[in-house]
Amino acid sequence: MKLALRFPAWFLLLLLSFLAHQTQAQRSIPYAFTVVPLGVKGGIDESNLSAYLVAPTGSNAYACLDAGSLQQGIEKAIANKVFTTSPDTVLRQYIRAYLLSHAHLDHVVGMLLHAPDDAPKPIYALPECIATLQSSYFNWQAWPNFGNEGAKPALSKYHYQRLVPGQETPVAGTSMSVRAFPLSHSAPHQSAAILLKSQDSYLLYLGDTGADKLEKTHNLRGLWQTIQPLVVSRQLKAIFIEVSYPNEQPANQLFGHLTPALLLQELAVLGQLTGAEALRGFPVVITHIKPTAGNEAAIKKQLNDANKLQVKFVFPEQGEQLEF
Repeated sequence: MKLALRFPAWFLLLLLSFLAHQTQAQRSIPYAFTVVPLGVKGGIDESNLSAYLVAPTGSNAYACLDAGSLQQGIEKAIANKVFTTSPDTVLRQYIRAYLLSHAHLDHVVGMLLHAPDDAPKPIYALPECIATLQSSYFNWQAWPNFGNEGAKPALSKYHYQRLVPGQETPVAGTSMSVRAFPLSHSAPHQSAAILLKSQDSYLLYLGDTGADKLEKTHNLRGLWQTIQPLVVSRQLKAIFIEVSYPNEQPANQLFGHLTPALLLQELAVLGQLTGAEALRGFPVVITHIKPTAGNEAAIKKQLNDANKLQVKFVFPEQGEQLEF
């Protein structure tokens, strides 16, 4: 015998209202950061090199994390309706500062080429990166000196802001602040991790880096120790980190880069510090994939197949907005 359950109309309306409220609440989870990738690859394709615009959600005051490709990424973002203004406005007005991990060409060439048409703004980087900009690029031989120091005459389009490792520094023209931490990019070459802060939220971007065990450093472990409380408290919204090659790449041909296996080993170290539960579903954005045929598919498969920590791997596309 079947029993028919009957509820008064007022109860059904109340139940529907509650479910609608819960659904809306899930949809309206506030984001802390808007990220617009202007370039995501790690070489060969000069139109799509490392560059990520980051701003607090709702703001057009962006910091540009590395600056390998600008114009093509800006144009794709406009085509995707991320921006509804001109490329010149994005370049000159929306980008308030450059935050550079290191001075390799695939991370700075977009800024160099756009310097004649850019608006004055600061460049934040560790001292070694700024020294390379001065000596190798803005020297009146490779390119005019658009910096405010160095070879005469200094055109002062860009103003150098040397970051002290671990020290928090406001990013001019934005409501964000930055801390930088040294990384090893094929020792003795230095790169940097950039920790951006907006109110009580954080986003971590790593430039090119090798694994601690191959670089014979403790740079990544030190970085994981620094961010451990931010992961546990869920104040850190995402980690952007490179995986340049698939696992088949020989260790002596990595040149200070990561493979899926090496990244997962480093994330396991972080997981030991935070507890595995804190990393479950945590966004890890994969950058700097070398665009050699088959690399991207192999890297995605190797990461997902061995993802015991159950982090959320994100593979950014040029000109497509991300929110965290």
